Amino acid sequence: MPVAHVPKNPAIGLRDGVAPSCVALPHMRVPAWPSVLDFLVDRMPRVGRDAWTQRMAQGEVLGENGQPLPPDTPYLNGQRVYYWRALAEEAVIPFAATVIYRDAHLVVADKPHFLPVTPGGRYVQQSLLVRLKRTLGLADLSPLHRIDRETAGLVVFSVRPPERDAYQRLFRERRIDKIYEAIAAAAPHLDGPLTRQSHIRECEGAFYKMREAAPHEGRAANSETRIERLEQRGLWARYRLQPVTGRRHQLRVHMHGLGLPIAGDQFYPVVVKAPGEAESYANPLRLLARSLRFTDPVTGQERYFQSQRILDWPHEQPGRTVNDHD
Repeated sequence: MPVAHVPKNPAIGLRDGVAPSCVALPHMRVPAWPSVLDFLVDRMPRVGRDAWTQRMAQGEVLGENGQPLPPDTPYLNGQRVYYWRALAEEAVIPFAATVIYRDAHLVVADKPHFLPVTPGGRYVQQSLLVRLKRTLGLADLSPLHRIDRETAGLVVFSVRPPERDAYQRLFRERRIDKIYEAIAAAAPHLDGPLTRQSHIRECEGAFYKMREAAPHEGRAANSETRIERLEQRGLWARYRLQPVTGRRHQLRVHMHGLGLPIAGDQFYPVVVKAPGEAESYANPLRLLARSLRFTDPVTGQERYFQSQRILDWPHEQPGRTVNDHD
């Protein structure tokens, strides 16, 4: 999608908690599109001509001056066009986040399973960011990190744009202690803490999954997780996971690599539900972002936040798998 990276126009604000997207019309000697409508339909065909025409007629597409652009607006090189991402139909996610901390600099939310952090795919209004912007009235709220939609627990947001990079640097430079908890099969061979290191890469033919590179691929480790069993109940156990790095699906992949896929995982070891398929809330991923600890780069305070959520123990029997690369 041709969204330009341009400064925000303060005159164009949120609508229903959604920040406007901006696209800059390319400079062309002979424009290929007679009108702005033709450009939008060509570049973002999923929306469709009828829907774009309706949005423009209803004043939902604006120019740089904040005024609506009607459907017959001619194409103009370099013009910036603003619109709000919307879905014709969006399923309601019946779980709510809790704000456990808020000040002039940070908002910390305790997220339920199944709620995405940011808009994307099938969800816009049903995302944590849009919900918080709408309920707290904070137009510049921005997540400092992400956790998977299936994962529950802590997400930290920056309130003030000038401070955002200082906070994000904590995550980039690994100056923040993150603790997760997970429930997986009890493993007699894990008598004490261990460290899992491997090279995690995207699965060929399945962009939404990751895998550990096999030894013969000769890839240097790019991920590290410290793992410790906290308690055992029958055939299940609760584990403390401390990611040193932050690769996509790292904790899920590392536990699967140990032959201990996290309970409720829809991707590992096998795909139970692919992206876009009908949602089922009966068996959530038993993974929780439990706590965060860091020195605040803006205030100098020692910060510690802990999730108030508790993982449910599964009722079914665990199935143990072994990674082919082990």
